[in-house]
Amino acid sequence: MKTLRFLLALTTQNNDYQIEQATSARAAAKDVGAELEIVYADGDTITQSTQILRAIQADPLLRPSAVIFEPVGGTALPQVARTAVSAGIGWGVLNSDPAYISELKGSARAPIFSVSSDHKEIGRIQGRQFAALLPRGGSILYIQGPSDNAAAKDRTAGMQSVLPSNTQTVMLKGQWTEESAMKCVNSWLKLTASGKSTIDLVAGQNDVMAIGARRVFSTISNLDERDRWMHAPYLGVDGLPKTGQAWVRDGSLTATIVVPPNAGQAIHLLAAGLQSGKSVAERTFTVPQSMPAIDKLSPVQLVG
Repeated sequence: MKTLRFLLALTTQNNDYQIEQATSARAAAKDVGAELEIVYADGDTITQSTQILRAIQADPLLRPSAVIFEPVGGTALPQVARTAVSAGIGWGVLNSDPAYISELKGSARAPIFSVSSDHKEIGRIQGRQFAALLPRGGSILYIQGPSDNAAAKDRTAGMQSVLPSNTQTVMLKGQWTEESAMKCVNSWLKLTASGKSTIDLVAGQNDVMAIGARRVFSTISNLDERDRWMHAPYLGVDGLPKTGQAWVRDGSLTATIVVPPNAGQAIHLLAAGLQSGKSVAERTFTVPQSMPAIDKLSPVQLVG
């Protein structure tokens, strides 16, 4: 049987979840005896589109059996997907649920599907964490992912659907990286409004952005202000063993949400579908979990 060749296109190398995605994919490729190439888009949709199209349009002997990718933007590259399907190449989308999968599935000769974390449920879990920590309400500095990213939008929508009416959010935009969070928090601190804001809790839509915010507040020159910020709860998402989970254990984060990486799962699904010729379910969802459990979170002592 012909050796399977997979292309995995990820958003960035500067993110612990994307690194874990690559690790899980390498392990899965080894399990199924497939060749694996990994490319990174550095947070740019055009770069990602170009990387995938170059592989799809290569000499037939060099083309991948399937493409697995995590979209940088919200569109999930529908035209590129059509090109892949027309070429008989499998197509697996990570952490997004594009409508075109149902449309293209009927004409596809190889598996086309999505494997996603339930991002609205992730948002709801984080909203419940907020409510447990701030039972009397308060203000949250909330660092989102990119504006056009489907996962970021769904996490925000899920959070807002359960957020108590006595709790307000100040929203900043990051790019899933620690550096981007540091940049947006520094910009916010320079605004006059930030000096008048009483923030009771800091949350990022992933762990590294929450840690980036914490790093900025740890450098504030005013000792009283710095002390107040360093005693605030910091919450994130992803909960990987060496980062988010470790940061909860050492107290850098108050809580995280454990989100299993799914690139490896996608490779197993693709390999099974391609080797057996059987259909793969259009949508598969992983299950996120709060760490610690929400009923183990103690309310924070508000200042003032």
